[in-house]
Order: sequence, then C-alpha cells, then structure tokens
Amino acid sequence: MSTTGRVEWSDPQFEFESLRFMTCQSAALGGRGDMALFVPKGDGLQNLPLVILMHGVYCSHWAWAMKGGAHRTAAAMIDAGEIPPMVLAMPSDGLWAEGSAYLPHEEANYEKWIVDDVADSALSEVPQLSGRSDIFIAGLSMGGYGALRLGAKHAGRFKGISAHSSVTRYEDIERLVTRRPLPFVLEHADSWDILFWMDRNRCALPPIRFDCGLDYALLPGNRELHVALSNLGIEHTNEELPGAHKWAYWGEHLRDTLTFFGDLASD
Repeated sequence: MSTTGRVEWSDPQFEFESLRFMTCQSAALGGRGDMALFVPKGDGLQNLPLVILMHGVYCSHWAWAMKGGAHRTAAAMIDAGEIPPMVLAMPSDGLWAEGSAYLPHEEANYEKWIVDDVADSALSEVPQLSGRSDIFIAGLSMGGYGALRLGAKHAGRFKGISAHSSVTRYEDIERLVTRRPLPFVLEHADSWDILFWMDRNRCALPPIRFDCGLDYALLPGNRELHVALSNLGIEHTNEELPGAHKWAYWGEHLRDTLTFFGDLASD
C-alpha cells in the first residue's frame, strides 16, 4: 500500500491501451491527487524505469495521454525495441489556479506532491516497479520548468531530466499563473531558480536535456539557460527545433525524451 494512504484505481475492465488512472491521498496536498499511468503489458516485467511526465498550465493528469498520445508513443517504441519497457506516471500539478508551477505554496506543497507522493505511490502500487526502479522526470512548458527545477533540486532522486518548451524565468511564471498575489513559499530569494539548483547540486546532477521550438516566446529564456549552464561548465544537451508551443511539437519530441531515458536506464 502506498505510504500516502488510500489509493483508488480505475477498473481494469474499462481501461484501454495500457492506460490506467489512480487517485491517492497526498500528505503534500492535504487531500487527493490524480495521475494517469501507462503500464506496459508483458510477463515477468519488474524493476522497470519510472518516467514522471508533467503537464503545463490549464491542463491536468489526462493531458499527456489524451492530448499528446504519450501512452501510444511509449507502446510503439517499446514494441519496436527502441526503448526498454518503462512506466509513465502523468500526474496533475495539484490544480491550483492556472497552474501550481510545481512549487511549494502556503496551502499545499506541489513540489513534494511530485517528488515524494507521486513517485512513492507509483513505486508501491505498480507491481512492475520497485525500490530498484530508476526514476526520470520530464515535462513541457510549466512542467518543463518543474522537471528542470525539481530534477536539479532533488538530483539524487532522479536518473535523468528532460524538458520541452520550458518556462525558465520568474516573470514567465507570473505571466502564466495569473492569480495574485502568488502564494509561493520559497526558502530564499533564489529557490525558484533552475540555475541556482543546478549550480548548487552540480556534483550530483543526472544527465540533462532540454529543447524548445523555434516559433515561441520562451525560446530566449531557454537560450539564456543554455548559455549560463555552459559558462558554469554544467554538461547538458540543448536543442532548438522547428515547431511552436503546441501538442504536435511535444507529442513528436516525447520520442527524444523516452530515447534519452531509455539509454540511461539500468540493465
């Protein structure tokens, strides 16, 4: 049983394409949290890698599957032998305003929801996972910010970090998350900052990649992060690719993330 408390699963008779749905009690949220999971089929699958995929503003746990077809992409790549079998956990961000930014707030800790409750619930509730499973973190837009920041801050928790079209500046968080005042609970002035955590935990960082479409306003911020990381000597892969801030782009380049994680997964 999950350490977070009671868990409710979707009924297998109504599930489809290896896609399952879970609601669990979350100490960090002070209530319930939702996630969709892709759990590959096959006999004897165990200790599989776990990939946490985080969505952007306005969406929820269903977005990566029902707007981006993440479960279909993973299944096709596994069937083709392009990646090893892996579980995708696609959680809600906690559903605060337009988006929680996966940060600690006054009323709930959306950071701990992802890092602790989502990961621990999946590891304890999905038989194909275990304490030996590698954990990877990825996301798009606001979720890309969450992946880069949480992956760097909790570097020892994750085997790899990947992000698409990421928010990288605080002013962009303010612009996208429109409720005022913002109730973030930050440990200090720089604790929102991706670069701060990457520099602070540079010796423990897992491999990092991020990309951004050429046709979107977040590209300059991604370029700035790339330059700053390069100046600090922090290894990473950065790509600028054709495309806009749309699901067609993220659905296509999820393949890059899963390939990246597949190459890093333990045998």
